[in-house]
Amino acid sequence: MLPAQEAAKLYHTNYVRNSRAIGVLWAIFTICFAIVNVVCFIQPYWIGDGVDTPQAGYFGLFHYCIGNGFSRELTCSGSFTDFSSLPAGAFKAASFFIGLSMMLIIACIVCFILFFFCNTATVYKICAWMQLTSGHTRGQEYLQKSAAS
Repeated sequence: MLPAQEAAKLYHTNYVRNSRAIGVLWAIFTICFAIVNVVCFIQPYWIGDGVDTPQAGYFGLFHYCIGNGFSRELTCSGSFTDFSSLPAGAFKAASFFIGLSMMLIIACIVCFILFFFCNTATVYKICAWMQLTSGHTRGQEYLQKSAAS
């Protein structure tokens, strides 16, 4: 074999090995982002009910509980399925954008199955666009929350 052909084969082998390692790392980070997204969406305890809070209660994205101050009993309200129960427009927008982001990132993880059926570059492009849109909707949620405060 010619030296140039051997070098090209060696570079190609290294490229394939490195691209697979980067793909695995990308998948791990995607799964971590999905976990954070789902916890952020479902977790009702964002702010409140600590030792220094003046009143018992807490709120999350679409679920909140308020105490009366005399007992530890809480009155809870809010549901994602009932948008009219959300306290403000910023919470409605944030709920929508985080929910959309969560759905997109989960769909991206499901699209990893396409590696068995499609070209690798095609799957990377599909997942990249889904992740870009998911990240953009998370940014919109952040802007909505900061405009409300």
